[in-house]
Parts: sequence; C-alpha cells; structure tokens
Amino acid sequence: MKNLFKNENENYKILSKIKSPSDIKSLSYFDLNFLCEKKKKKIVYTVSRNGGHLASNLGVVELTVALHKEFNTLQDKIVWDTGHQGYTHKLLTGRFEVFDSLKKKGGIGPFINPLESEHDSFIAGHSSISLSAACGLAKAELLKKTKNMVVVVIGDGALTGGIAYEALNNAEKLKNLIIILNCNDMSISKTVGIFHRYLTNIRSNKTYISMNMNLKKILDKIPFFGNFTKKMWISSKETIKKIVYNSNIFSDLGFSFLNYVDGHNLKDVVRALIWAKKVEKPAIIQVLTKKGKGYIYAEKEPELYHGVSPFNYVTGISKAEKSLDFSTVFGKEILELAKKDKRICAITAAMGRATGLFEFEKNFKDRYFDVGIAEEHAVTFAAGLQKGGMIPIFAIYSSFLQRAYDQLLHDVSILNLHVVLAIDRAGISEDGPTHQGIFDVAFLRTIPNITIYSPTTYKELKDMLETAIYKEKGLVAVRYPKGSEIKEIYEEDKKSFVSVDRGEIVLVSYGVLFEEILVAKKKLAVKGIDICCIRIKKIFPIDQELIEKLKQFKEIFFFEEGIKNGGIGEHLFLRLFENGFDGKFNLKAIDGYIKHMSVKEALQELELDSDGIEKEVLKKSYILNNLNINRNFKKHEI
Repeated sequence: MKNLFKNENENYKILSKIKSPSDIKSLSYFDLNFLCEKKKKKIVYTVSRNGGHLASNLGVVELTVALHKEFNTLQDKIVWDTGHQGYTHKLLTGRFEVFDSLKKKGGIGPFINPLESEHDSFIAGHSSISLSAACGLAKAELLKKTKNMVVVVIGDGALTGGIAYEALNNAEKLKNLIIILNCNDMSISKTVGIFHRYLTNIRSNKTYISMNMNLKKILDKIPFFGNFTKKMWISSKETIKKIVYNSNIFSDLGFSFLNYVDGHNLKDVVRALIWAKKVEKPAIIQVLTKKGKGYIYAEKEPELYHGVSPFNYVTGISKAEKSLDFSTVFGKEILELAKKDKRICAITAAMGRATGLFEFEKNFKDRYFDVGIAEEHAVTFAAGLQKGGMIPIFAIYSSFLQRAYDQLLHDVSILNLHVVLAIDRAGISEDGPTHQGIFDVAFLRTIPNITIYSPTTYKELKDMLETAIYKEKGLVAVRYPKGSEIKEIYEEDKKSFVSVDRGEIVLVSYGVLFEEILVAKKKLAVKGIDICCIRIKKIFPIDQELIEKLKQFKEIFFFEEGIKNGGIGEHLFLRLFENGFDGKFNLKAIDGYIKHMSVKEALQELELDSDGIEKEVLKKSYILNNLNINRNFKKHEI
C-alpha cells in the first residue's frame, strides 16, 4: 500500500472522465476492472482524510459498476439499503469532482439522498427499509406501464430487520423488481441469527442454471415441436428444480432465485443481471462480497473499518487521539455491575463494539444478546427478559431507537416493566439528517412513567446507570453523546440538578451542551454581567424542587441540543406556568433536520455554541436591555 497514492493526478485520470453512468457502458471488462481499482483507491484516500464508511463501500465496487453498466439510473431505479455503501455510486453519477467534499459542510453527504442527485432514487440511512421502498417504486412503474426496472441492493445483515420480510411478503407480482442480496457475513457487527446461517448454506447448482438457460435457447429455435416441448419443460421445471437444485425459501415464495454469484467478478455479476432482466418473476440474486475488498486492513477487520475517523492510509492507523468516551465508560461500568449481579443482561442491535459492549460479550456470552438490526424485537425481547426476572439494558443509538417507539409504549410502559435504555450518540451527529440524536427526548417524554437522565461527566454516567438499575422503576433512559465529558470540573450535587453561581438571569440546559453555557457565562462576566447557570441531570420528570428554584429568577434562558417541539424546554415552561412563574422564559432549541457537518459547525450554525448563547442573552434579555436603556438615558440627562 506504500505507493498507492504516489501520483494522484495519474491515478484518477480515468475517473475524471466518467461524468455519468453512460460513460462506462461501452468500456471493455479490462477497462472496467481498471476503473474499479482506481475507485477503491479514491475511496480509501478520501475516507482517510475525511472519515466515513470504508469497509462496506470497498465491498461493493464491482457490483456497483456492473449495475450501472446494465441499468440507466435516470429511468431504472437503484435502491440502496442503509446507504453506507454508496460511494462508488456517487463517483459514477457525476460527483467525482466534489467527492473530496464527502461529509464536509456544504459537500456531498455520507449516504444516498435524492435531494443530492437525481440518480439517487430513495433516501438511505437506516437499515432494512430498501425492499419496502423498492416495492413501491416497482409498483409505480407497473401502474405507469413503463419498462423500467427497479433494483434493490440489500445486505444479509439487513435481513435481520423485520420490515424486510414484510416487503418480501408483498413483492410476488412485481416482475420488474430485482433484489441483489449482498452477502458478506456482516451488518456493522458480525451478522447473527438463523436466517444468516440459512443463507450461508444455500448453494447454487450451476448445472441446473446452465441446463435451464441453454435448453430454453435450443427449444426457441425449434418451431412447432419447440413450443410444445417448451410448455412441458416450463410446467415441469419447478419439479426438476427441486430435485436438482434443492428448494429454498425464496423460490418457494415465488421469486426466481440465483445464488453464489462472485460479487467481485464483473462478468459474473453482469451475466446474473442479464438473467434477472429476462425472467418473468421478481428475481433475487445472491451476490457474495468481502467487506473491505482491496484494502488489507479493512479486509482483516471489517467491523473496525466500517465507520472510521481520519487515518493514515499507509499504516491504517487512526489519526484521532485515543481518549476515553461515554461509550467506553458505559461498557466498563455495565461489565462491573454484571460481575456482581447475574440478572443483568446486555442487548444490542448489531452495534456491540460501537456501543461499548465488546468486553461484556467476551465475559458474559450467556447474558449478551446481539439481535441483529431488529430494534423493535430488541425492546420487546428486553420486556420478556424483565418479566422473567432479569435486568435488561438495551444499548442503542438515539436515531435507531426511533424505530421501536411502539414497543416501548405498548410492550414495556403499559406493564411498567423495568427496562433500562442506554442511549448512545444522543444529540447532534455529523452524519446528517438520518443519524441525528435530537429526537429521542421529545418522543420518549410522551411515554407514561418514563424517567430520563442526561449525564455530563463520566462519574455521573456511572451513578445514573446504577440509579437506573436499582433505584428507579419502570422504563428508564440514560442518554449520552458520542464524545467526551465536559472539560470544566465543578462540584457534583446529589440533587437532580446543579446550580452554578447567582444572578437575576439564569441559563438552563442539560448534557454536554452545558459546556457551551459555562463558556458563555465567562464571556458575559467579562462584560460585567452576572449569570446563574443550572444544569438538569434528571431531565424527566422534572423535580418540583427545580421548579421552585427557577421561580426565583426574573428571566430564564433554556438551551437544548434537541428538537424544540416536545422537548424538555417546552415541558419546563409549561410546568413553570402551572406553578405561577411570572417572569420571562426564552427557549432556543432545534427546529428541523440538520445536514451533515461537524458537531462544532452545527452548534455554530444553530447558534447553540457559546457565541450564539451569549448573543441570544444580550439580544433578548429584557433585564439587560432595560439596564442599557436606563444607562443611555442617564448619559443624555447628564
């Protein structure tokens, strides 16, 4: 790998000539394979600088080139599941010139999004939804009586999600639908479950496939006898298939099924796509790929190189400084608690390493459950564990928890079962609208009897986990961000909130956003303005003691790294109003989706950083504005 990027311009000369998918259709297989190698280098180089999804994208380079060779994405539709495998697609659809802006503010996004390109047929961020979207798109084409095809690329890991089977159940009559089942033994973590083992055991019988296709060609050339014999062949084909080929779930469901296609062999993939276009049923092609293909480090550790920070492409070593974070602290704490209590179980939805459960899995295999990409199942499974006498802790990203709202409400809350949610990646994410952790507080707050904690330091996270497990009842959520604890250390308080200093004006927040509050406080102090700051630790339900404390202030500014509608700020204002608060309440929170950019850039744009907070106070504080008016009046009077 040492000389991989020796001559940048020469490496990408062929790539720069690809302005649209039509530019590759006449290329020879030799040129296409050469193009694939250059694409892999471009992806590795760009991700090494910007961060992003690496192993998953490298695994589908040849598959993507084959798809664009055989289909026209301005008429035909390619639907990508999850979307963290769409980099080659972006490079082929006019985005080479801006590919260096990947994940950067104002640049191209990390996932597939129709708002970014007309070649992107459907948004892809969360897993397992592609089949449902593709079914809708395919049905629309049939209703319009077009000849356009719809191709969906879904990984075997995504087939651990229930919505995929709901779509398969309704896809039988969609003859213009082709499903590429990308089998690489991985989702983000190692693919789990009985269905994965089933897919692994399926093997194609090339003798049957060859016999079927070649005999049909021969029969087509025989006028009368051929038609009669062909009908007999078609009528008995399924019987022969079951004998020679062995039955499988897909063919039994009414799909034409072709499996064991080498996903890194362009000719094989193209041949399979040509076959799929000719059959009179919805077709499924099982394509075998290797995550990280072409970059040795990603091939050896595909889970580690799934989503990466900037790294040295020669050594594969991350450029990010290794430091403690909330996920790691959570993993260590839950491990220690499990050593003392055999009832504690850890659940993940294909995110074991990412949520800090790697050591838990190694130490307690019998109490560690990776259910695959099945968040809904995970919650109800946790409810069953608890009903059976265990203490389940479900570690999940904030944006993925959205999928399990019904289960939280119906299967956990109604019975008031004691389930603990460890909500990782809470708050703003750099990965764009599909991955923002800004909605969980608003929708969780609607669930009766729920308790929500938001730590700011590692010590608080440990304390809150222990409290959630042993002192609270019912559904309890502990939410924390991707990064580190706040830098400024101040005296801990056993109350549900922490108050810093005094003043007529108070700034209120929760979580790590409080660091921006403290910096803004210092900036205001330089201007001679004394501000009190309050950080809420137990953010829902809000304790009456905090309400009484806040009623003492004439003016309250609430800043929230979460969605405004239904957030804690709105709830706090209502509680204060009900308790007779007659001062002024100002709320600044997030209203709408956030595009991909760094967390720092997002806070700046939303004016939730220290500068924005200072500006908000100076602009909207009636106490400060009246004080300035009085000062100006006295100057004129003099």
